[in-house]
Amino acid sequence: MAKLTYIIPCYFNEQNIPVTSAELIDNEKNFSPDVTFEYIFIDDGSKDNTYAELLKFHNVHPTKVKIIKLAGNVGSYNAILAGMNYSTGDCNVIIAADLQDPLDLVPKMYDYWCKGVKFVIANRKDREESFGQKLFSNTYHFLMRKFALENIPPGGFDFVLFDKQLCKQVVDIDESNTNTIYLLSWLNYDFVSIPYVRKKREIGKSRWTLKKKVKLFVDSFVSFSYAPIRLISLVGILLGLSAFAYGIFVIIAKFTGNIPISGWTSMMVVLLFVSAFQMTALGIIGEYVWRANDSAKKRPNFIVDKTIL
Repeated sequence: MAKLTYIIPCYFNEQNIPVTSAELIDNEKNFSPDVTFEYIFIDDGSKDNTYAELLKFHNVHPTKVKIIKLAGNVGSYNAILAGMNYSTGDCNVIIAADLQDPLDLVPKMYDYWCKGVKFVIANRKDREESFGQKLFSNTYHFLMRKFALENIPPGGFDFVLFDKQLCKQVVDIDESNTNTIYLLSWLNYDFVSIPYVRKKREIGKSRWTLKKKVKLFVDSFVSFSYAPIRLISLVGILLGLSAFAYGIFVIIAKFTGNIPISGWTSMMVVLLFVSAFQMTALGIIGEYVWRANDSAKKRPNFIVDKTIL
């Protein structure tokens, strides 16, 4: 007998919860009778009736449903980490509360786990979303594969099944300002990848704002890649070589008199370009330093307001 735990972050999902909960219970029939289920819902500081809807689901299935209510909004990845802290399953599934990811893939993912695969990824081969959303997502995942985590499948993913061993290891790491799901990939276990098409959201409105997307982009690169630092060094070397070559050119021109050296305008352009690069470089380095400082403070990634277990 094995226990499968669903970890489901929720943020302004009051309309989704009744539909999602019914789908979860209905999907149980696709598993063998010896599988038991645990549903951990994390209310990530929602200001609507998400918590009330979760309580209704808990009241119907008190032995299966756990609710973790956070004191404030900390982002879906920290909410997922909170759910991982309370998981008691032999394996875990992370899935969105809006059901854009197909529940009917979970039995197939579970079968791989039964065969000894500790990490199963459902990666998006396409998505039923706008051009802008696709562009941002595809660019983000392409850059992550290119410069940070080369072992991740194309298209990106946030729908995964993983063994309790991986769950404990991520909880023990307890890293701030990171992508918790990609941290599972960083552990470098062998995995199986199942491609699927992510459906468009049918109920409610997404709270995944541009500001949150940009923060995820920066957090992910700072957490998993030193490419920005290497880029600064490379550009610095190229600028240094260019300055040296230009200096030789000026000296030769000065003594030969063949080429007139004049103009504050060109000098100011060069100065402004170099200054802009320096400020950008300081900003990138500052992101790394700030995150190191934030981690050193040892502040918790989430504050639990109440639990219904």
